[in-house]
Amino acid sequence: MKVIDDQEVYSLIGEDGFARLVGAFYRQVPADDILGPMYPKDDLEGAEHRLREFLIFRFGGPQRYIEQRGHPRLRMRHHPFAIDQAARNRWIQLMEAAVVEAKLPGEAVEVLRAFFDSVATFMINRAS
Repeated sequence: MKVIDDQEVYSLIGEDGFARLVGAFYRQVPADDILGPMYPKDDLEGAEHRLREFLIFRFGGPQRYIEQRGHPRLRMRHHPFAIDQAARNRWIQLMEAAVVEAKLPGEAVEVLRAFFDSVATFMINRAS
């Protein structure tokens, strides 16, 4: 398997790949006992849009996220949500299922998994 740079992921999977990935993730969220309550029911579509645009920007695609929202400031934006080890692990679990469902190329999956693992840990803001 060819090793690719973070900025090459978008050119490999495009808008459609990110739409499949994020859509698969958010289809699981409402029924999840840990993550579901963190997401406002009336803004799931907005949350999906923001994550998709963030990932597109982060992995070499158009800079729409930055143009619309500015610097990601992930910890600040997620501070209102109690993210402990259990929430982090569940997020990874749902995202892993989404990665599998989206059927992305292995090179992209390797890069995305490493990023998700690192960022999910970085987002922990409460003790378990």
